[in-house]
Amino acid sequence: MRKMFPLIVLLLHVCAVYGDGHSLRYYYTTVSAPGSGLPEFSIVGYVDDQEIVNYNSDTGRIQPKVQWMEKVEDGYWERNTQIAKGTEPVYRHNVRTAMSRFNQTGGFHSFQLMYGCERREDGSITGYQQYGYDGREFMALDTQSGTFIPTMAEAQITTQRWNSPEEQTGERKKNYLQNICIEWLQKYVENGREDLERRVRPRVKVSGQEKGDSMKLHCQVYGFHPRAVDVKIMKNGEDEVHSFETTNVLPNADGTYQIRVSAEVTPKEGDSYSCNVDHSSLKEPLNIVWEPTKTSNIWIIVAVIAGVVVLALGIGGFVLYRSKSKHKKGTVYTPASNSDTSSDTSKVQVTA
Repeated sequence: MRKMFPLIVLLLHVCAVYGDGHSLRYYYTTVSAPGSGLPEFSIVGYVDDQEIVNYNSDTGRIQPKVQWMEKVEDGYWERNTQIAKGTEPVYRHNVRTAMSRFNQTGGFHSFQLMYGCERREDGSITGYQQYGYDGREFMALDTQSGTFIPTMAEAQITTQRWNSPEEQTGERKKNYLQNICIEWLQKYVENGREDLERRVRPRVKVSGQEKGDSMKLHCQVYGFHPRAVDVKIMKNGEDEVHSFETTNVLPNADGTYQIRVSAEVTPKEGDSYSCNVDHSSLKEPLNIVWEPTKTSNIWIIVAVIAGVVVLALGIGGFVLYRSKSKHKKGTVYTPASNSDTSSDTSKVQVTA
C-alpha cells in the first residue's frame, strides 16, 4: 500500500505515472486547529503531475489552476463548489472523531483522504482510496474485494460500519474509482492533452567535490517534462551506486522540473562514474560520464608561478637597492671625526 504523509506538499510523491499513462488524484486535508500555516480544510486535484483544481476554507470556492481546465462545461465550478462546501463540515467532524479515538483533547492533528484512478500505458486501469491520520495510514480500500482494511486499531469501528451489508461503502467507492473517475480522467486529458503530453528532454550536469580520499558526485537533471524521471549514478557503466542522496522532483518557473542525485564514492584507478537518466522524452536513456577536472592542478601551477614571480621581483628590488646604496657612497665622502667627543658606535642601539 502507498504511504501517506502529513502534508499535502509531500503527498504529491505518492504515485507517478510513466510513459503515456495518466492519473487523476484528489487530496482532502483537515487540520484540528488554525494558525498552522495551512487552511483548516482543503481539496487539491491533480491530473498526472499538474494541479488542476483547488478549494480551501479560506477562499470558499473551487478554482482552476491550469488554463485548460476552463474548457469544462458550464456549471462545473458552481456545482463542485457546493459539493466542497458540503464536504468541509464532514471532515472537520472526522478529525475530531479521530482525536477522540486516540484519546486526544488538543494539539495539532490532521486527517486526510487520498483517492484517484490511473489508466496505464497498456490500457489497464486501477484505483485507490486511503485515509490517514497525523501522517500515518489510518485505513484503505481494497479495490478487489470492495472492503475497507484498518491499518490502525482505532479505525476498526469505522471499517466495520462501512463494510456492513447496510452501508457497503466500499462497493460504492469501488464503482466510482473504476468507472466515473476514469471517465473524468479521460475528459481532463482531452482538454489538456497538448500540455499533459508535452515532452521536454532533460539536461544533465555531472560534477565532483573532493572530500579527503573520497569524492562527492552530483548529478543535476533539469529542464524536463513530464515530472516522472529515473536517475541513477553508475560505476563502470554497470553497477549502480546505491548509497546516494536525492532531492524531491521540484518544479521550475517554466513548467519543467529538476532533481539532483548525489553519491559519495572512492575512485580507484580505472574506475569510471556516470549519471544515467531515463525519461519519457528519450528514445534511449542518457549516460553522462563524469570527467574529473584539472582545476586543482591548474591552481597549483598558477600559485607556483606567482611565487616565482614575487621572489624574482623581490631579488631584483634588493639588487637595485644595493646598487643605489653603493653608488651614493661613492659620490658623497664623509670624513671620520677625530674628536674625543665622538659617539661610541659600539653603544648605539639598532632597532629592526
